[in-house]
Amino acid sequence: MVEEVATEEANNTHHPRSHDGEEPEEGEILTDDESQTRAVIVESHPLEHPWTFWFDNPSAKSKQAAWGSSIRPVYTFSTIEHFWGLYNNVHRPSKLAVGADFHCFKNNIEPKWEDPVCANGGKWTVSFSRGKSDTCWLYTLLAMIGEQFDHGDEICGAVVNVRAKQEKIALWTKNAANEVAQVSIGRQWKEFLDYSDSVGFIFHDDAKKLDRGAKNRYTV
Repeated sequence: MVEEVATEEANNTHHPRSHDGEEPEEGEILTDDESQTRAVIVESHPLEHPWTFWFDNPSAKSKQAAWGSSIRPVYTFSTIEHFWGLYNNVHRPSKLAVGADFHCFKNNIEPKWEDPVCANGGKWTVSFSRGKSDTCWLYTLLAMIGEQFDHGDEICGAVVNVRAKQEKIALWTKNAANEVAQVSIGRQWKEFLDYSDSVGFIFHDDAKKLDRGAKNRYTV
């Protein structure tokens, strides 16, 4: 269909003429009103779900503020072309300020424990030395938006946390108690990233109650 439209458009395109109505000679410069522009037909590739980038600016955080109060939605995209347009114009994790959190979640799901979709979920987490998570962050995004997980409906989104000595990428899921789905997601994620170390899964409920004392419920 796109080729047919482009061919038809080309056949119907008139060659520009000069003021006297004759074909322009080679090298003749035409003014704007003497030239005609052709529309460029771009075929877009819709994604299964729209996704939203969220950013937690470290300069907006304060110890007194409630957790998550400084998180803001930045961009929403729904095609692969729009994704690349955004990705190519935002900082990679290695270029973000220490303390920054950059999220990519399915549209209408907020990257917070309190969100109804996330409330009973949990997260897989992988760690990297400072400045070494850029490639795995991209692979994580592509796996999510490209629906590469067998249990893709379980995926809420992902976040990269930039800290002084390390960077962490966490993959958030919906139903923490669904061990079969979570273990499948964890194993596939490791394969996509070619990540060799052990990866642990923590329930959000445990994290809320125990904070840093929360233990991994699943490991792959």
